[in-house]
Amino acid sequence: MKNLLTIVLFFCTLGTFAQTNSPEGKKTEVAHKYRVSIPYFVPEGLIENSWDERTSTQHLELHIKRNLDNKNILGVKLTRWRLFQPMGITWWDGILDKLESESEFYPGYVREIGIGVTYQRMLWKGLFGAVEVLPQFQTYFDLDDNKIGNDFKLYTSYHLGYHIGFGKKKRFFIEPQVNCMLWMLDNNAPDGFKELDDKWRNYFLFEPQIYLGWSF
Repeated sequence: MKNLLTIVLFFCTLGTFAQTNSPEGKKTEVAHKYRVSIPYFVPEGLIENSWDERTSTQHLELHIKRNLDNKNILGVKLTRWRLFQPMGITWWDGILDKLESESEFYPGYVREIGIGVTYQRMLWKGLFGAVEVLPQFQTYFDLDDNKIGNDFKLYTSYHLGYHIGFGKKKRFFIEPQVNCMLWMLDNNAPDGFKELDDKWRNYFLFEPQIYLGWSF
């Protein structure tokens, strides 16, 4: 049922995009054709935190987007991160307490690498909604950095945020937003990992986030 819901949402998004294209032969001028952005915690993690700490996610993420017109934006998302505990531990499960107690830590970690597609729709002024679909390849390691398995995951996220441009030509921007994530198909985790994944949800709701970007 959850898989079906994700597929329906994705195709509804594509349908909305198809209906909102400019009429044939009529071009819509845009101030900047392209934009690149990263989550604020990427430089924060590289500068302030230790890359090799047990709880480091070693998160790298880059978005490259094309402004089709003043409302529709398509893009590519490139990611690389590391998980030390299940993603499905939500705020009301006491995620911060779990970090302190280390009670839900994997017997190792999971490296996830993916390339996906994004669609962003400007709704009103700077307000926008976005959908991201990200296939990911997973590699499992034990605590001694020995590879113990591989898997595949389909990760999707749904965003509501606000675009704030600044500077003389508003080339620089920030996008505060709230994200909800849903993932599926990762069913071949090694023992120790799978037990923890099965214990928790395959979604995470209401993650606050800020993206930093540049338009050109």
